[in-house]
Amino acid sequence: MESPNQQPSDVQVPQENEHFVDLSEKRWLRHYPEKVRHTLEYPEINVAQFLIDAVTKYPKKSALLFMGKTMTYEELYTAADLLARGLGRLGVKKGDRVAIMLPNCPQAVISYYGVLLAGGIVVQTNPLYMERELKHQLNDSGAVALITLDMLQPRIARVRGENPDEGPVPKLRTVVITSIKDGLPFPKNMLYPIKQRMDGFKTKIPYGHDGYVSWKALQSRQALSFERPTLAGHEELAALQYTGGTTGTPKGVMLTHRNLVCNTLQSLEWCERIRLGEELYLSALPLFHVFGLTVLMNLSVCTGGCLVLLPKFEVQEVLRTIDKLKPTIFPGAPTMYIALIQAASKQAKPIDLSSIEICISGSAALPLEVQETFEKITNGKLIEGYGLTEASPVTHANPIWGNRKMGTIGVPFPDTEAAILSTETGQFLPPGEIGELVIRGPQVMKGYWNNPAATEAVFHEDWLRTGDLALMDEDGYFVIKERIKDMIIAGGFNIYPREIEEVLFEHPGIAEAAVVGVKDEYRGETVKAYIVLKDQVVVSEQQLNQWCRERLAAYKVPHIYVFRDALPKTMVGKVLKRQLIEEEEQNNE
Repeated sequence: MESPNQQPSDVQVPQENEHFVDLSEKRWLRHYPEKVRHTLEYPEINVAQFLIDAVTKYPKKSALLFMGKTMTYEELYTAADLLARGLGRLGVKKGDRVAIMLPNCPQAVISYYGVLLAGGIVVQTNPLYMERELKHQLNDSGAVALITLDMLQPRIARVRGENPDEGPVPKLRTVVITSIKDGLPFPKNMLYPIKQRMDGFKTKIPYGHDGYVSWKALQSRQALSFERPTLAGHEELAALQYTGGTTGTPKGVMLTHRNLVCNTLQSLEWCERIRLGEELYLSALPLFHVFGLTVLMNLSVCTGGCLVLLPKFEVQEVLRTIDKLKPTIFPGAPTMYIALIQAASKQAKPIDLSSIEICISGSAALPLEVQETFEKITNGKLIEGYGLTEASPVTHANPIWGNRKMGTIGVPFPDTEAAILSTETGQFLPPGEIGELVIRGPQVMKGYWNNPAATEAVFHEDWLRTGDLALMDEDGYFVIKERIKDMIIAGGFNIYPREIEEVLFEHPGIAEAAVVGVKDEYRGETVKAYIVLKDQVVVSEQQLNQWCRERLAAYKVPHIYVFRDALPKTMVGKVLKRQLIEEEEQNNE
C-alpha cells in the first residue's frame, strides 16, 4: 500500500544557492526507537470508528471517570448513538456543523462522538468565550446546533438576541442544554442543583421555545426510532477547529477524518509501550483544545483506555487524582507541570505520583529545569513535543524511550517531513541555519474554512508554514527559537525570548517567567522580563540582572524586570504574551 504521506521529493532550491539541500534525506529516521515504524498504514475510516471498535472489544471496560461516576464503553457508545439519532430528529444532516461548548465532562465526550456518528462536523467552542467571540465563531462556521451547559445559556441567549430566527446568528436553530449534574453519580447529581441555587444560578430555560432542547430529551430511547445517517467519509471534514486568534481573528481549521485518524495513530506509534485496554489518561487539558482532542480523547478511545476527566486544572485536585486513581498518561502544558512541582513540595503528607509513566508537554516551550524535576518526582518520562492546530496537532516529539535531546522538540512523527525555509530568500536551508519551520504530512489540514486567501498564504507549495523560527541539527532534531512575530530585534541583533526564559527558569527563586520585546527609542526594541517568584522568596532586580549577565551575552540581558503574582494564560496554560505587550502599550499611551 502506498504511504498516505508520499509526496514528490524533487523540490530543490535554485541552482544559484551555494547550499544544496536534499529534501529526500530524512536524517531523523536513524534516531527513531527500534520499535517505532517510519511509515504506517492508515485505515480509511471515520473518527467515530474508534468508538465503534472500542465498544466491540471492551464493552464492559471503563471509558470515562468523572467525579466518582464511571461510564463503560457500552454506556458511552449508547449515549453517543442516542445523541446522534436525536440530532437527526431535530434536523441535523450530514455535513452540518454542530458547536460543542462544554468543559471536560462525560457530555463533552458523548457530544463529540455523537456529532460524528450523526455525520456532522464538530465545532469545538471554548466555554470562556464571550459574546463577541461566540458570534464570530458561530457565524463563521454556520453552526446549526450548539450543545452547552445550563449556566452558559444566558450568554447564548444574548448572542442569539430577542428573535433568534432573525438575530445575529440566524443559522443556529437548536441549542441543546445539559448540566454538570447530568454527568454526576448519585447523590452528587441530586445535590448539584442545590449548590447552583446557593451560588445564585436561577435561570429558567425556555425548553420547547426558540430551539431549546434538554439533554435528557435527546438521550430518550425514543430516538432509537430515527435512523442514523451514513458516516462521513475519510476525506470529509470531521472538525472545524478554531485557532486561538493570537495573530488576529480566529480562523476555522478544516480537519478531515483522515487528518485526525492519522495523527491519533502516529501518536499511538510514538507511545510504543501503551497497553491496549489498560491505560488511564489524566484529562486536565481541555478536550475542546486540539491537543486534548487528539492525545487524550481520540487516543484514549482508540486504545481502549479510560479518560479521567477533570473540569478544569486545579493543582490540588490533580495531585489528589493522581494519588488516588493512579493515572498512567498525563499530557499537559509546562505551566501545569510547574504548578504541580511547586504544590507537591509543600504537601503535609507525601503524595504518590509514581503511577505517571508518560507525559507529553505541548503548547509552549518546556524548560529543562521543569523536565528534570518532574521526572524526578514521578519516575515517569516527560518529553517535549510540538504541534499546531493546522496539523491536528502533533508533528514532532522527542523519543520517549530513546535518544532524547533536551532543549529540542525532537524529531518528526512517522510519515511527517519537516524542513527549514529561509525567511529572506524562500529557499530551503541546511542543518544549523535558522529559518521558518515548514511541515508536510497526512495530519496537515485541508485549509481554512471559507478563507482561501489565508489558506494560500500559509502554504509554501505543499509545505505548511508554521510561523516558528527553528533550526535542524545534524541529527535531524529540531530546535524552536521563537515565533517569527515574537523575535526581538534590538540594536540590530536577533534575540530569541525562549533562550532568556530558559536562563531565568534556572534561577532557584523563579516560578515562572515570560520575555517580550518592547519599544525602545534607541535600540528599536528592548528586552522586558515578567517574573513570578516562588512563595516566600525575595529576589531583587539587581540580583536577576547579575544572574543573567553571567549566563547571556550583554545584548540579550533584560533591561526591564517586572514582578507579578501571575502571568495571563490560555486554558491550556500557554502564556499570553500578546496581552503583556498590550498592557505595555496601554501604559505608555
